Amino acid sequence: MRVFSMKRLSMAMRAGQVALGCMLFLNAGESGAIDLVGAYQQALAHDPTSLAANDALTAGRERAVQGDALLRPRVSLQATLDRINNRSSGNPPADVAPLVSSDSSGTARQAGVVLVQPLYDRTAVATRKQFREQSNLAQTQFDQSRQDLALRVAEAYFGVVLSEETLRVVQAEKAALRQQRDRAKARFDIGQGKITDLHEAQARLDGVESREVTAQSALEQRRTRFQETVGMPPDQLSGPAPGFTPRPPEPDNLTAWQAKGEEQSYLVKTRQSERDIAGAEIDKYRVSSRPTVALVARYGAQGQTGNLAPWVAASNTRTATVGLQLTIPLYAGGGLDSRERESVARKSQAEQEVAAARRDVRLKVQDGFLSVKTGVSRVAALEQSLTSARSALAATTLGRDLGTRTEPDVLDAQQRVFTAELDLVQARLDYLLGRLRLAAAAGELSEETLRSLNVWLAA
Repeated sequence: MRVFSMKRLSMAMRAGQVALGCMLFLNAGESGAIDLVGAYQQALAHDPTSLAANDALTAGRERAVQGDALLRPRVSLQATLDRINNRSSGNPPADVAPLVSSDSSGTARQAGVVLVQPLYDRTAVATRKQFREQSNLAQTQFDQSRQDLALRVAEAYFGVVLSEETLRVVQAEKAALRQQRDRAKARFDIGQGKITDLHEAQARLDGVESREVTAQSALEQRRTRFQETVGMPPDQLSGPAPGFTPRPPEPDNLTAWQAKGEEQSYLVKTRQSERDIAGAEIDKYRVSSRPTVALVARYGAQGQTGNLAPWVAASNTRTATVGLQLTIPLYAGGGLDSRERESVARKSQAEQEVAAARRDVRLKVQDGFLSVKTGVSRVAALEQSLTSARSALAATTLGRDLGTRTEPDVLDAQQRVFTAELDLVQARLDYLLGRLRLAAAAGELSEETLRSLNVWLAA
């Protein structure tokens, strides 16, 4: 009944995810836009890696069921049906000849039910513990896959946003350069401009047209990546809101974040589960030489029919027995001792991998923490840089009109504005991704984390 229920639960989860994905797709089609949380929820129902993780979790949960079954009764039905035919040859003595049939046949049948209930089996207990640890590992790996998916969706989402902003800035720069080229040509045609100004503007226009082709190709690649991950086209994705102000990590303490990472990181939890599984393997082989005791109950019937012999009549017999079965392992060729030594080495290896995982988590948390801290300062600096670049462009343009600055000076000032705009967009997206990577390193990245970032995106 339990297996049947878990199958129904798995089917219900799969159906619910598909229905959710269809609903999100239809809603996105109506509104023409999808936010970060909507993209993640859609990916849950579409991404093959996510769907495979669901099946892996369902399979892993069965290990706990299998472990419990080791200590439960085992009932079996045994039955045999034999057809017997005897042929005699030779000349028996006259005094026994009447008792010996030269031709006899019959049927022998036997059926019974056997119940075996383990009473004392340390190996089964250790194996059950190991199976439960394997089930826990499956849950941890499932949670890790959800976190990985959230990060992949965010990277694909912001990758499209960055490519769209890059193309927008390049096209704006192209339009400005075309306008400058046309102005230089008009001034040259009436004898007020220099041919070098015209050539300079045309050269820069040719360069930005090449960058436009590259930006379009990058956007197409990232749109394809997003659609492959999420299962829907990235139409009207929301970029960072113009007025959002980056905040430092909370808490603003690296040591506290590293402590959370060592405790919550799925990488550390995975290595700890693998260590516990190796420890249970040691226990299993250490107790494998212990005696086992089981309750054995049998109930059966047997009978014979036919002309088997003159002194064997047709019969039916019923038998019921209850007893204890003791099994004492004596020698297994040294294989069990070897496996125990192997398991000890495997656990030692797992202990070192736990330590390595903690070290890696501390480093990843540090990278994420410093990325967020640096991102706050970088965004503020680039906002000021953009303001200064725009002021410089206005002053340079005025100087050109007054004859104190040249056309190339204006082109340089324009390029600095466009570069500052693109750098600011890149910094804002890097900051948002940095927060997600910090949360992932600390084992805190979830749908709620994505939802908290949605408030920083333009509606």
